[in-house]
Amino acid sequence: MAVEWSGSGPELLIRIDRDGGAGLRSQLEDQLRDAIRDGRLAAGERLPSSRELARALGLSRGLVQDSYAQLQSEGYLTSRPGSATRVAAGAVAPAVSSRPGPVVRERPEIADFRHGVPDLRLAPREDWAWAIREVCRTAPNSAFDYGDPIGERRLREVLAAYLRRVRAVAATADHVVVCTGMAQGLGLVLRALAADGMDAFAFEDPGAIGPTRAAGMTAVPVPVDQDGLVVAALDRSGARAVVVTPAHQWPTGVVLTGQRRQELIAWARRRGGVIIEDDYDAEFRYDREPVGSLQGLGPDCVVSLGTVSKSLAPALRLGWLVAPERLLGALAHSKLVTDRGSPSLDQLALALLIESGRYDRHLRRSRTVYAARRETLVAAVATHAPGLRITGLAAGFHAVLHLPPGTDEARLIAEARQRGVGVYGLAPMCHSPSAEPRLVLGFGDTPQHTIEPGIAAIADLLR
Repeated sequence: MAVEWSGSGPELLIRIDRDGGAGLRSQLEDQLRDAIRDGRLAAGERLPSSRELARALGLSRGLVQDSYAQLQSEGYLTSRPGSATRVAAGAVAPAVSSRPGPVVRERPEIADFRHGVPDLRLAPREDWAWAIREVCRTAPNSAFDYGDPIGERRLREVLAAYLRRVRAVAATADHVVVCTGMAQGLGLVLRALAADGMDAFAFEDPGAIGPTRAAGMTAVPVPVDQDGLVVAALDRSGARAVVVTPAHQWPTGVVLTGQRRQELIAWARRRGGVIIEDDYDAEFRYDREPVGSLQGLGPDCVVSLGTVSKSLAPALRLGWLVAPERLLGALAHSKLVTDRGSPSLDQLALALLIESGRYDRHLRRSRTVYAARRETLVAAVATHAPGLRITGLAAGFHAVLHLPPGTDEARLIAEARQRGVGVYGLAPMCHSPSAEPRLVLGFGDTPQHTIEPGIAAIADLLR
């Protein structure tokens, strides 16, 4: 696709050698041909005006006009009266790439119960644009310089106050590190722990981490039951760090009970270990009392990770971690060498969004939408697949549908896709054999009017 440049005209890299033997015009024509042939100039792309190019290269305008005319006669350029000179459509050879193109994901025709994604149509675009404008209008010049690698002080203060208020976190701005989402936050923590001598970390099974090695550490699965992570199994694993989702376990949706929370904190203090709390889905709760952050119970041994990927939009790439003092030095160094810091203006915009109350208002609106979809999903299952148990509904925007024993989970998913319904199994998230077939039904990015028809279309498969 040709790039459209605004202003007086695009710049173009041309080198003219006045000490060489070649004539000035032939040099200009040859370099323009080469730029078109190798794709530096795309089909339809506008060239500088003859006046602008002559000025930039120190040539006469007549020489540039003659060069353009010659290339037009050869079919490389095209021009119309009153219009800019452009690269001719057939002059550029199609690019050959050894890399596969991006995978275009086609959504099923009837309904797609994809999980892990919020409703992107709810992204508060006007509020975000307002916050960016206000920051650009009012921020001091220093805000446009390289910022603090661990995050803008203003955002860290706002986040600390917000998390104390809504998540019962025990922290000040000095304990907060701003990062570019959950993946980077987890990576920073694991690298800091590896540098401190830890060689393994545990994760929930089923869960999203997977049996991978991160920062030279071995990942060890630990089972989850109806009360959350099984701390006794964690103790037997030998790991001294664990990643948990206590507010709404991914993907089963269970909440880590008070007793298990106390056991987990005691385990960390006894072993000199670290709990990495992914505060997943904490913003979206429905018919239960709020569950405070695990970090509030053990600020000396818990690192809490948060992000706006679900509450605002994944594209913002903004997150944070709240860490004990003993890890802050290593985390700050790791953030510095990783990317020199997250975008400062976006951080200030998020701080303003929270301070203004617009962030809370957006969350309230989103909860209302997701709660209505949840009720529609429960009613659809009750109507079209009565008797099947559906769990994990207390928070978030996904539910777990327990299928009849012996159901071929993979076959059901394939047949549903043929009928225009996208459903997804829990088996790929299990790192130990699971005898119970289950589906993870997301409703975050599933329009409400598609939920009931989607369940109805696969009712016989579910039964």
